[in-house]
Amino acid sequence: MISKNQYIDLKKVLSEKRFQGLWMLMSGYQGEYMGAMIYQILSALAKSGTYLLLEYFVDNFLLAQTAGFSVWVIAIGFVLLFLFQGITTFLSQRAAAETAEGTTRRLRDYLYDHIQHLTFSYHAKTDTGDLVQRCTSDVDAIRRFYADQAIGIGRIIILFLVNFIALLKLNVPLALYSVIVVPIVLFISIYFFQKVTKAYEAYQEQDAVLSTTLQENLSGVRVVKAFARQPYEIDKFKRDNFEKYKRGKKLNTLHSLFWPISDIFCGAQLLFGYYIGARMAISGVITVGTYMAYAGLVVWIIYPLRNLGRMIVQMSNGLVSYDRLYKIIKENREPLDQGSITSHVKVKGDIVFSHVSFHYEDGSEVLHDISFECKAGMAIALLGSTGSGKTTLVNLLPRFYDVSEGAIMLDDSDLRLYSRRFLREQIGIVEQEPFLFSRSIYENITFGIKEKVTQEQVEEAAKMAAIHDVILSFPQGYKTLVGERGVTLSGGQKQRVAIARTFIKDPRVLILDDSTSSVDAETEAHIQTAIHQLMQNRTTFIIAHRVQSIMKADLILVLDKGKIIQKGTHQELLQQEGVYRNIFEIQTKIEEDLQEELSRAS
Repeated sequence: MISKNQYIDLKKVLSEKRFQGLWMLMSGYQGEYMGAMIYQILSALAKSGTYLLLEYFVDNFLLAQTAGFSVWVIAIGFVLLFLFQGITTFLSQRAAAETAEGTTRRLRDYLYDHIQHLTFSYHAKTDTGDLVQRCTSDVDAIRRFYADQAIGIGRIIILFLVNFIALLKLNVPLALYSVIVVPIVLFISIYFFQKVTKAYEAYQEQDAVLSTTLQENLSGVRVVKAFARQPYEIDKFKRDNFEKYKRGKKLNTLHSLFWPISDIFCGAQLLFGYYIGARMAISGVITVGTYMAYAGLVVWIIYPLRNLGRMIVQMSNGLVSYDRLYKIIKENREPLDQGSITSHVKVKGDIVFSHVSFHYEDGSEVLHDISFECKAGMAIALLGSTGSGKTTLVNLLPRFYDVSEGAIMLDDSDLRLYSRRFLREQIGIVEQEPFLFSRSIYENITFGIKEKVTQEQVEEAAKMAAIHDVILSFPQGYKTLVGERGVTLSGGQKQRVAIARTFIKDPRVLILDDSTSSVDAETEAHIQTAIHQLMQNRTTFIIAHRVQSIMKADLILVLDKGKIIQKGTHQELLQQEGVYRNIFEIQTKIEEDLQEELSRAS
């Protein structure tokens, strides 16, 4: 039997069938939820017992004056029934609430863990705002489904059945007259359920679009301000928001139509029942006590029926949200530990690309027939225009993607034999756009380290990245909290903290994706010196747009449209006609002109 706190692999448990999946999602809480239903039955029986006791009280005490029990006993009976009904209702709602909160807490934990382990390609094609929307709004819709809608439907059905049986006990024809409208209301509810389901799904999709727009705008607020694009971004948000407004209006219109239609039928049924019951009481077919009991019971036939339709319509929200979350859960996780080489191997760093080609799932080819070899400790530089395949090539090394054709060899073993987890522990990456977390500088530098490190090791890494003195200039030093995405630091400072994070990891293979693009010439010189020291006996891949950053590389690869069009050392490539020499001459001319202008200005 599954306990409440036991880990459950929801991917194996859940089903495309929504009700079955929602039931299995409650694993560990199912008994408690069934207990909530039992409490509902007891509460309904107490409510019906109240009206049956009322019938007895009116017919056998008020009218006949021949009560078998004293009025005090009957009064105590009413009090006990009301008290019992209140207690069981409370216990039912508490059990349902605990189930809803516990289930959704476990669902949130699983979703966060699952998203962390999804593939690089999945995150590349999925909007962050959409994921946030599903993990918040959709999870909350499922919580309401358990806490309100599912238990509410159960309560309504129980109330209907128990009170209908009580009506049958009072008078069978009258009971049958009181449910004529049931098939009509059910048909209307199912019809609106189908319409609302589609409308809510469209509304949630647009809500995700709006969340993405908001998330991107807030994350890039400095860019927006720098380019004075506030009017454009405001207009874009207004368009997305207006589309959400239209879809929300359609959804609310459906709800608004359902209520008066169901109210008309339910109200007509109630009046019809009262009329028939009154005629039967006047003609003596039923007693006055029976009519008074009927007047109370029939409300608990019609009222639940009216709310059943509302619950069925609202239940579509939870079912749509389940579908949206199931689409994430059914995605395959990245097999981090899959591979015959998982640990206890000393990586040297010999890397060979043998006729490597790569294309995305849509078939678009990014790399074609890439072949080169580098020995441990060599520095490989990648140069090329935007979209030439440089970043994709280095993304193959930590197995963010696997090759489509050919093979990559690491120390004479196919890269696919290494587990992704072990491989990434051996590789250090400094991205072109560094990402810092909203934590202290110390925590950002030690982010990729499992074992404990000393303050001296952190400071040494910071010194190598030419950021130590800057950190000490802050009032709180290494305990200084950086803002979201490191917004409180300058671009160069963020870059150097990210480089320090890689230094302290002490990887066997380095990937520097244009990592000095955001620093000034003096700082770049310090970083280049530190990088040169770190590169000793380590294989390094350097992506750069400036020839001056890669002149000392052991091998330079010039890429264009996913192919290697030139390769060699700096001196060898200068002797060749081609792209490299053209870039070098252009950049050299620009720098000479700049120096000349600066000389004139001074």
